[in-house]
This record gives sequence, structure tokens and C-alpha cells, in this order.
Amino acid sequence: MTRLRRTRTPDGRRLEVSHVVDAPPAEAWDLLVDTARWPEWSPLVTGVEATERRLRLDTSGRIRIPGAWLPFRVTAYLPAERRWNWRVLGLPGAGHRVDDLGANRCRIAFELPPTATGYAPVCLRALERLEDRLLEADASGATDG
Repeated sequence: MTRLRRTRTPDGRRLEVSHVVDAPPAEAWDLLVDTARWPEWSPLVTGVEATERRLRLDTSGRIRIPGAWLPFRVTAYLPAERRWNWRVLGLPGAGHRVDDLGANRCRIAFELPPTATGYAPVCLRALERLEDRLLEADASGATDG
């Protein structure tokens, strides 16, 4: 189930773009925090240079999108809640979250600040690509990386 809704988050009001997938939440979380794998699921990110491969608070670097490299910095990293936020070009970017729904199901969500709601179609495509990667991993019986 895919949904768009307005919601309140720890960071204030956001537009949440989310999708429920049949995959363990730990596997979805691994895809979101492994910077080397971002190009696999992001429709815009074609390259990443980061201070760490796996995110932590204050991980920084730059992402390549068509035509430009953009600096980023992780501003919140809460692995117990499976949530992280970042700033891109110094501006608030999408929050990233994985909710455990039990029985090897999870919800992957992007939380968009008011200034980034036009990014929702990109997030919807990213969710499709994340689901494809998770289903491929499930079909092969193991995850990449």
C-alpha cells in the first residue's frame, strides 16, 4: 500500500510518502543507510562520495545528480527508531524512516519538509525501486553488500 499524507513528525509538519513492503525492516534500513547503494534505488542519485559508507550522525559528503554534485550532511541519525534526516545544499531534505509492521513487513517512508513537497513523485519512484531491490534480495535468499 502506497500513501501520501500530511503528518506531524519529530521535525514538524511534513508530507509523508510511504509504501508497505513484504520485507524485514532490517533489510530496508540497510538499503537506506548504505551510501554506496543509494544509486540503486534513488531515481536522481548517480554517485555518492561520503565520509562513511554506512550513515551515522554528521556523515557528510556529496551526491551526484544529473549535471551536478551536491553537498550533504546527516543531521539526525536514530537507528533504534530507524530514522535519519539530512540537509542537501544546506537545505532540509527528506527524512527517511522504516517502520516494523511485523511478519517480515515494513513501511518505508520519506518525510518531506514543506519546501520539498514537489519532490513527492521522485520519492514514489524511489519507493518502487526500494521494493524491487528488497524483493530481488528475498528471491535470491540473501541481501547484497
